[in-house]
Amino acid sequence: MTIPDLDIDALRAFVTVADAGGFTAAAERLGRTQSAISVKIKKLEDTLGRRVFARTSRSLALTHDGELLLGYARRLLDLNDETVRRFREPGAEGELRLGVADYFLSEHLPRVLTQFARIYPRLRIDLRVGMCGDLVTGLESGDLDLVISRRDAGEPRGRVIWREPMRWVAADTLEIDPALPLPLCALPAPCVFRNRGVEALGAIGRPWRIVYTSGSVMGVQAAVRAGLGVAVLSESSVPDGARRLGVEEGLPELGEVDMAIFGETARNRRLAEPLVGFILDSLATMRRAGRPALVPVPDAA
Repeated sequence: MTIPDLDIDALRAFVTVADAGGFTAAAERLGRTQSAISVKIKKLEDTLGRRVFARTSRSLALTHDGELLLGYARRLLDLNDETVRRFREPGAEGELRLGVADYFLSEHLPRVLTQFARIYPRLRIDLRVGMCGDLVTGLESGDLDLVISRRDAGEPRGRVIWREPMRWVAADTLEIDPALPLPLCALPAPCVFRNRGVEALGAIGRPWRIVYTSGSVMGVQAAVRAGLGVAVLSESSVPDGARRLGVEEGLPELGEVDMAIFGETARNRRLAEPLVGFILDSLATMRRAGRPALVPVPDAA
């Protein structure tokens, strides 16, 4: 018996439909027509001899076989994309001392860098994760070659590569009493997220109090998960299982934060470009998987 080959394009359509929750949304994300997506899914089901979606006129859900396939499909797509990048991207060799802001992709950065190392085995990344001020000091002193951090409004230095909203986040178990000061979990001052949250609360006259302070975003995330209070985090740092709060809970909008790359020179750009491009691709993947607020802005200044 000859085992048929799975169609990578059909698998990508399947995963996108599962993530987007429907054929129409998946078609928009992939730049295809809805009928083209339906054909891909039908081809996949014919190849497997199983139905992967249970469809009615009002709902769409994965079948048991579809749920089983989803894990395999994600792994196959990751391996496909890694293989294509490995052979299509120009080789890069050397060492890059990189500083990354603690709040950026805090839960996803290790996975992103592990995938990057497999594709660029000769490009060594010496990574330092820390607060913005410390990273800028390291760049200015020559201890770091490149820094990925926020760029404040009016700041002339750095190249903005994406922007994302700030979010109020809390555990599902946390009950917020509007008659009491809002309990905040925060990074130490000065911090753009802490400052933005406090200023926004002050603008609407909402009392607040700091109940937990941590020197790392992981510490703040842990406090949020434990239900100690509400935190202000970037979209990419919202921990799994936390709920986003907003005007429905009486909390003000927080605006966006620009993330930029600092320290680019003609000498290190050859090493920096593959890494920055890979991170932007990872952000785009996260967006397609359900984080639409992450907005890469390559070549913006």
